[in-house]
Amino acid sequence: MKIAVSACLLGENCKYNGGNNYSEKVIDYIKAHEVVSVCPELLGGLPIPRESAEIVNGVVRLKDGSSVDKEFRQGAEMALEIIKEQGAELVILQSRSPSCGVNTIYDGSFSGRIISGQGVFAELLRKNGIKVMDVADL
Repeated sequence: MKIAVSACLLGENCKYNGGNNYSEKVIDYIKAHEVVSVCPELLGGLPIPRESAEIVNGVVRLKDGSSVDKEFRQGAEMALEIIKEQGAELVILQSRSPSCGVNTIYDGSFSGRIISGQGVFAELLRKNGIKVMDVADL
């Protein structure tokens, strides 16, 4: 099976703060599979490092209120196309991210509070019938 994975989970330093979310659980899970690495935020043209973003009333915004919604959604569309072209059957995503949150996201108050919800990329994948999994569920 071909599996797409958030690049940060594979150790790529593409998080907003310049770090990664390397996951040994992911590495173990994908060992016998072909892997496609994707980062919708980078594909959308966002720099590293960058300010953190959260979904505020349906729009991806920075703490100062400026919108980065276009970049997040454009990157999600580009990542979706890569996943379709590569034929990935499953996508493993990083928890709580405004792009990749599968089950939960930050609440938009920049206070660290977590709520039920999906990031823009996770939502797009589901709308396109692609199976998504939160890394926390491994």
